[in-house]
Amino acid sequence: MTVQDQPAPFSAPEATPPLLPRTLMQPEHEAFRRTVRRFFETEVAPYTEQFERDGHIPRQLWNRAGELGLLLTAIPEEYGGMGGDRLFSTVLMEEQGRVLASATGFMLHSDIVAPYILHYGTEEQKRRYLPGMATGERVGAIAMTEPGAGSDLQGIKTRAEDKGDHYLLSGSKIFITNGYLADLVIVVARTGNTGKGSRDLSLLLVETNSEGFSKGKPLKKMGMKGQDTCELFFSDVRVPKENLLGQEGQGFRMLMQELPWERLIIAIEAQAAAEAVFDLTRQYVKERQAFGQAVMDFQVTRHKLAELQTEISLGRTYVDECTRAMLGGKLTPQAASAAKYWVSEMCSRVMDACVQLHGGYGYMWEYPVARAFVDNRAHRIYGGTNEIMKELISRAL
Repeated sequence: MTVQDQPAPFSAPEATPPLLPRTLMQPEHEAFRRTVRRFFETEVAPYTEQFERDGHIPRQLWNRAGELGLLLTAIPEEYGGMGGDRLFSTVLMEEQGRVLASATGFMLHSDIVAPYILHYGTEEQKRRYLPGMATGERVGAIAMTEPGAGSDLQGIKTRAEDKGDHYLLSGSKIFITNGYLADLVIVVARTGNTGKGSRDLSLLLVETNSEGFSKGKPLKKMGMKGQDTCELFFSDVRVPKENLLGQEGQGFRMLMQELPWERLIIAIEAQAAAEAVFDLTRQYVKERQAFGQAVMDFQVTRHKLAELQTEISLGRTYVDECTRAMLGGKLTPQAASAAKYWVSEMCSRVMDACVQLHGGYGYMWEYPVARAFVDNRAHRIYGGTNEIMKELISRAL
C-alpha cells in the first residue's frame, strides 16, 4: 500500500456525548489513542473492500502495526512489548471498533496469544517468540475449536502422542482467527489418557512451517469477510518437548484462567461497535429527508434513539467497571461472562435497530451499518456461546 494508491481516510461522525462522564482512561492513554486513531483511519478502514476480497489483511499491515508500537502493548519491554497496562489494549479495541474494522486480528495476537506465552512460557520461549510478535514479523493464533468440539473444550480430539523428546501432533482445528497468516499457533491437544477430560489437555507452541502442518483457504464467512479465519490440519507434526507451554495436563486450567479477559475483550469490542453504529445512525437520520422533514424529526425515531443510547450507556458503565476490576486483579469469571453475554446481545439489538432506521440503504453492503450488522453477530458465538455464558453465570448462584 503506497501513498499514491491510498484511498481517502475514513471519516467517522461526531461521537454522541455520553450520558455519564467516563473516568477510566488517563492522559497517556488518550495520547496513545491519537496514534491509534490515525492508523485505523488511514491505513485500515480505507482498505475494507480489499481485505474482503482477499479474505485477510496483508502481511505488511502487521509489520506497520509493529513499527508503530501497536502490537503487544501490555507485554513487558524486555520481551519487545510496550510495557503498558491493558488500558492501552482497550484503546486499540475501541479505535478499531470506531471505524468498524473487523478484518484485523491484532487483539487475538497481542492480548490472547502473547499473554499465554508471558504467563506460562519458559524464559527461552518468551525470548524466542514475543519479540517477533511485537514487530509483526511473527503472527500468532490459538487453536481451540474443532469440527466436533466448539464451546465444549473437553471434547477436543486433536492428540499429541509422547515420543520421548517430542510429541507427534495429529488432528484438525476450525474457525481459527489469524490461522492463514499465522507463524506460531498455540494448539490445545490431548496428551493424556486418564479419561478425566480436562486433566488430559495440554498447550503446545507449534510453528506453522513444521512438516505435516497445513492450512485451509480462508473460510467464507457471513460477516468479518476480511478477517483471516481458516482450518488447520496436523498430520504427525513433530513438536519438540521444549515447546510444551506450562505443564503437561494443565492446559484446561490455563485456558480457564485466561478466558475471563478474552470474554471481556469481546464485550469491549461489541461495546465500541454499538457506539460507532449509533453515531453513524444518528448522523444519518439527521440528514435523511422523508415526508418533507428529517427522519430525526419524527417522534418514533427520537424515542428509538433514546432507547438505544440508554442501553449503550448501561453497557459502557458495566464494561468500564469490569475493566477496572480486571486491572485490579478482581475480575471474576462470572462478571466477564455477564459482560460478554449482555453487551454482545445489546450490540445485536442496536445493529438491528440501526439497519431499520437506515431503511433500504441499511440493507446495502456499501453502507457501514450493513457490514456491521453481520460482522458483530459473531460476538454472541465465539469465546463461548452466550448460552454457555448463562450456564457459567448460573453456577455461582
